[in-house]
Amino acid sequence: MKAVCVHETGGPDKLVYKEVPLPLPGAGQVLIRIRSIGVNFIDIYYRKGLYPIATPFIPGMEASGVVEKIGDGVSGIEAGDRVAYAMILGSYAEYAVLDSEKLILFPEFIDFESASAVLLQGMTAHYLTHSTFPIQKGTTVLLHAAAGGVGLLLTQIARHMGARVIATVSTDEKAALVKEAGADEVVLYSRVDFESVVKKLTNGTGVDVVFDSVGRDTFDKSLNCLKPRGTMVLFGQSSGPVPPFDPNILNPKGSLFLTRPSLAHHMANRTELLQRADDIFRWIDEGVLKLRIDSVFSLVDAPDAHRLLESRNTLGKVLLRP
Repeated sequence: MKAVCVHETGGPDKLVYKEVPLPLPGAGQVLIRIRSIGVNFIDIYYRKGLYPIATPFIPGMEASGVVEKIGDGVSGIEAGDRVAYAMILGSYAEYAVLDSEKLILFPEFIDFESASAVLLQGMTAHYLTHSTFPIQKGTTVLLHAAAGGVGLLLTQIARHMGARVIATVSTDEKAALVKEAGADEVVLYSRVDFESVVKKLTNGTGVDVVFDSVGRDTFDKSLNCLKPRGTMVLFGQSSGPVPPFDPNILNPKGSLFLTRPSLAHHMANRTELLQRADDIFRWIDEGVLKLRIDSVFSLVDAPDAHRLLESRNTLGKVLLRP
């Protein structure tokens, strides 16, 4: 089968399209023919070596496809079933073998592209708004990178839960998209100081929570946007990792809370996994969530997909097609 491999960490050119052996399912596993692959910033972190892993490896943490073969002891899944998964390495390929308990059967009204576009980022938005900082009616949220894959979904979910969403973006086009997704106020951080604008919008009070996937470029000012006992949720680092700092600064800024969560710790068992996925699919069916796919690349063009995502010029999800 064809797959994209990383033999040494570095730039997008380290993604090598090549022939690799077809894997076979063992006990409790299934072989999936992959139909659509989600591209996420975590893929870039692995490729760069920010998340250390032994090489060579096949990157990618999200895909949808069709079950082709079943190993011994598998129940509840049959050949021909349409399934999707997230947070399991190795999706940049034509086939993958996975433990059956990690797979999600998705409903007929969801197509393969949508399943691979919403699962990882949708469940990320879900745990952020339901577990990391449970949104209540009247919560004020500051959301960075609001026009990205997670940002658009998080905006819609937070508004559905009754939050006031202040979103930051870099262009007018992104601002219009985020406004359409339900953001109450949109700040073009490329033109104005978002800290000053947020303080003005909140009458100097600050926000309850900041959801920040940007990292280095926004971290310090984000802390300044929080009200006393507010929560800083750092869930990515698209601009680079946050430099070391003295945690004592959280005290004079208002006894702030800081957390660095990940999806892997919020789908720790099958019950939790299915609960989050079921909510996401139900919201799509009800029209609460609308998906936006920015671009679809062929698997061989994975380096171009990474370059686009790193440019931070996407308006929605980036996918690969085997």
